[in-house]
Amino acid sequence: MSDVISPSQTIGPLYGFALMFDGSERTVSADAGDAIRISGSVFDGEGKAIPYPDTLVELWQGDQWARARADEDGIFRFVVRKPVAAPLPDGRAQAPHFTVAVFASGLIKQVVTRLYFPDERENSADPVLGLVPEAERHRLVARRTVDGLTFDIHLQGAEESVFFDY
Repeated sequence: MSDVISPSQTIGPLYGFALMFDGSERTVSADAGDAIRISGSVFDGEGKAIPYPDTLVELWQGDQWARARADEDGIFRFVVRKPVAAPLPDGRAQAPHFTVAVFASGLIKQVVTRLYFPDERENSADPVLGLVPEAERHRLVARRTVDGLTFDIHLQGAEESVFFDY
């Protein structure tokens, strides 16, 4: 038996230990012409970024899937390409977006949100985004920065992110 005490985690000790692999945070090379850098933080109810090892973020859409941990400062980073607009099963068009899952301490089950792209004209006609009250839609749209895009996720509080049943 080991004398090492593992940290307490709601969803299991060291849940991210075996889930990462080299390159899991990117779907394209950082040098690719269509590469987009997305970074952000997951914030708790007190507005504090949740650092390593307590946050794991996944995103996917179409043929892309990536997973990243937050670092010691609570920042996760992805290198991806912008997905194409994908239709809903009933044929209605959706704006380009990523589905985002967050695994963090204090969560029994992951929470799921979406990341939409700024300045995307199709956002105004997206049927899922249209279900969200207009005053809250900005919480689903990444912000453009010098380095790419920023997408912060707030688990609670006044700026709580919009989460979907999944």
